[in-house]
Amino acid sequence: MRRLIGALLIALVTTSVGVAVAAPPAAAALPDAHAFVLWGGAATVPSGTWPPATTVAAGPSGVYTIRFPGQAAKGGVVHVTAINTGPRFCQAVKWGPSGSDEIVVVLCSQPGGVLAPTAFSAFFESSSGPAGPINGEFGYVHYNEASGALLDQYNSAGALNTVTPTPAVGVYEVKLPGLSTAGPIDGSLQVTAVNSTPARCKVRDWTSNPGGQLAHVACFTSTGVPFKTSFTLTYQYNQSLWGAGWPPRYFGYLWFRPPVGPPPTNFNSQLGFNVNTLSGAGLGLSLVQFPSIGVLPDNVQVSSYGAGTEFCNLLYPWTHVGTTLVARDVACYNTGGARANAGFLISANSNN
Repeated sequence: MRRLIGALLIALVTTSVGVAVAAPPAAAALPDAHAFVLWGGAATVPSGTWPPATTVAAGPSGVYTIRFPGQAAKGGVVHVTAINTGPRFCQAVKWGPSGSDEIVVVLCSQPGGVLAPTAFSAFFESSSGPAGPINGEFGYVHYNEASGALLDQYNSAGALNTVTPTPAVGVYEVKLPGLSTAGPIDGSLQVTAVNSTPARCKVRDWTSNPGGQLAHVACFTSTGVPFKTSFTLTYQYNQSLWGAGWPPRYFGYLWFRPPVGPPPTNFNSQLGFNVNTLSGAGLGLSLVQFPSIGVLPDNVQVSSYGAGTEFCNLLYPWTHVGTTLVARDVACYNTGGARANAGFLISANSNN
């Protein structure tokens, strides 16, 4: 099965993934490129897709090829969240430029590793060069397990991020130096497995301090066995998930650990800290509302958090009630696919 999936994916996309040098170029905008898509299972959904001409080609089952027009860029990161009423998880396989477009391949599975069709939300972002004045902190890593090195990284403070495998199988220490916050935990994270076979990653723990951010990422096979794999991680603090300044003016994030995390992990770009709300927590379902930031088009990403093997997705695409963005609901599951009251991080970001 592993060889078959690999062959199919190679046939789908032949572009190679660019490898960034350790030090970024001298002068570039933040970001160089970004794009996102909401795939409804049969077609893209305009309210959650940018650029509007983005396309998704489905096939084989559970494998999707996304074309983001005009957004080709070197390196960068991809994050993806499954959207389904049952237990599903999605991951990135590869991405890279094809002419002026960015091509991203996504793979989605159900517990046990069977590839399964599902709706999903995905985004791509690439940054380089000095950030200039921004309102908060932003950084990312794309770690390659085969080489033990970073294929790409960005740090708005100009420092070099690092990823170090720990003695525990499938657990990685991620350092984002210079992304200074007061601590003990501030901002938000998203993490996504990168592999051609079913895998998933989560944030096991993280801490913040004036020296930067320190996180541990834990990765697993589809059956919950600790697993060495490539992954992406993005950190945001008072910045959008693709690192841009204002605009976008409408974004927010929230950490459910459970219960809801401290005010610095609950941010709304229009209303400040500790105003996004979570209700219905329990039995693995949580309704999350972001007031005043529901401006189209927008994107929502969810990552699981905690020391266990749980994973999380969205039951349905997010909706809007006036200018309130409503995620109904974030659903979390144990390895076998039963609902579990697990922690998660959710980030909502408009293109405006």
